Amino acid sequence: MTNSKLWLLLIMIGFGTFLLRLSFIHFLSDRKVPDLLTRLLRFVPPAALAALILPPIFIQDNAYAISLFNDRIPAALVAAIIAVLTKNTFLTIFSGMGALWCYHLFL
Repeated sequence: MTNSKLWLLLIMIGFGTFLLRLSFIHFLSDRKVPDLLTRLLRFVPPAALAALILPPIFIQDNAYAISLFNDRIPAALVAAIIAVLTKNTFLTIFSGMGALWCYHLFL
């Protein structure tokens, strides 16, 4: 693929993404979203976040790694506890990474 074709493809993808988002913002802006849909949409961000976070924790080398030897599980538990207690994103990330590093250092 030549550079000009690649740039054309990127521009077309960007324009398509813009049109898709514009369709919801412009054409549906005057309509009221049903209450049921509003309540259901509240679960989309946690579900997407779980889909991004959980596979690297529980899957290693294309197999499930649910055991005492999986170092990511205790670190994820520490991060989850800190997230529930503090609701601070940076503290959650740093505590999870710190727990993982301590696990590697001491065990």
